Amino acid sequence: MRLAILLSGRGSNFQAIHDAVRRGELDAEIVCVISNRPDAPGIQRAREYGYDTHAIDHKAYADRAAHEHEVLRVLDAARPDFIALAGYMRLLSASFVERYRNRVVNIHPSLLPAFPGVDAQAQALAYGVKVSGCTVHFVDEHLDAGPIIVQRTVDVLDGETAATLSARILRQEHQAYVDALRVLARGVRVVGRTVIRE
Repeated sequence: MRLAILLSGRGSNFQAIHDAVRRGELDAEIVCVISNRPDAPGIQRAREYGYDTHAIDHKAYADRAAHEHEVLRVLDAARPDFIALAGYMRLLSASFVERYRNRVVNIHPSLLPAFPGVDAQAQALAYGVKVSGCTVHFVDEHLDAGPIIVQRTVDVLDGETAATLSARILRQEHQAYVDALRVLARGVRVVGRTVIRE
């Protein structure tokens, strides 16, 4: 499986994917790593690992469309089977999603469809849920709304804070993303909103 990774920050999910590939737990090749922030720790680490890296600073482009055009140019040249968003803090346009329909994957720190968007862990605590977790899903035209591939749960403890819940969910994210990519490598069909494993 040819895999492209898009990130904006520390890249902890990228690191988990890289580690799984190196250990032979995920049969994939990371063909490129792209960041919209040249100073992102994740892109610096990817460079050190010897990956084909591209720092495409969104601030250097006239608008979102021009930036996305360059990202797509790099992706098209890399020919990925799937694109993994690993903390990529840019919304993708409908045309981007359509070009890579059911091939762009994201991870979100809640059990979607609950608590989409930012500060999902704080949203969960404010609502008083007893179970939270993370969701790996395909990206569609709507925020955190695409078909679900894998979910993992985390019990919400008494006295939990957004920081402690975030840290415990993040540990599950690292495993969930690798699990989801394994599922995709084996093949899936998307029927309506349901992801069916081959």
